[in-house]
Amino acid sequence: MAQLPIDADILPPSDDRIFKTLLTHPDAKPVLINVVSAVIERNVIDVQIRNIEPPVMDVNEKAERFDVNCTIEGGDQVDVEMHSSAIEEPGEGHTSFINKYIYYLTDLHSSQPSKGKKYANLVRTYQATFCGYTVFPGRPDFVHRFSLRKTDGEQLSDQINMVIIEMSKLHGLMQKPVEELTPLEMWSLFFNYASDTRHRAYLNKVISGKEEIGMATALLQEISKDEEERARFRSRRMAETDRVSDLLTAEARGEARGEARGISQVALNMKKGGMSVENIAQFTGLSVKEIERI
Repeated sequence: MAQLPIDADILPPSDDRIFKTLLTHPDAKPVLINVVSAVIERNVIDVQIRNIEPPVMDVNEKAERFDVNCTIEGGDQVDVEMHSSAIEEPGEGHTSFINKYIYYLTDLHSSQPSKGKKYANLVRTYQATFCGYTVFPGRPDFVHRFSLRKTDGEQLSDQINMVIIEMSKLHGLMQKPVEELTPLEMWSLFFNYASDTRHRAYLNKVISGKEEIGMATALLQEISKDEEERARFRSRRMAETDRVSDLLTAEARGEARGEARGISQVALNMKKGGMSVENIAQFTGLSVKEIERI
């Protein structure tokens, strides 16, 4: 069974594109079957990948999606994706992420053919997301499952299902004996730590504990040797770094402008109160000329 060399430079399967490349590899069907089985807690026998990319109707939408959309025996739909970067708006927490999640889940569920079919015969839809960040800071568990439920907690329907896996909460699992890990814990550890040489000895024990993860390891090493794939990864990482830098710069400028306006208002109030320009300058740090212009 494949193992990760201790010092090998391995591309991270926690990257959106690497994740999809790995699970849709021509030799990865047993890997995908096992991942889907672990995520939806069912013994899946077969999966069929559906390479359906919704048309981009707006220039602001991403032209490329990195989810893995598939069907399993019986026709149930499963969409699995990796989110390595948080979708977060200032003051909104993860509302944008949750709303986007529900939007795509319900859109996928309603995309199934219904003409000539009883609604009772519609297939179930699962949306599963591995997150590289924390969505629910107040919940200690790293796996969260949601479905339609009544106010007393009783399930209303199992037609649409959400599974959110927070890989940011996995560190405690590194102390757990490998033989006690669940399949989803093993896959989550692999996706989160495969590229991290600091945890490679433990991760190799995880890899040895499941044949399909061993297969994924061999495929990941093959992908990591592809210079074109590495170039794409570097390009995406640089773009993400630039995006975060731009956001932080804009935030810092906004804070600086707000602080400057606040100081100017304080100086103005002092002037109205009859305080001398010299005392105002000493108190606010503004120059005499700046105070005189206010």
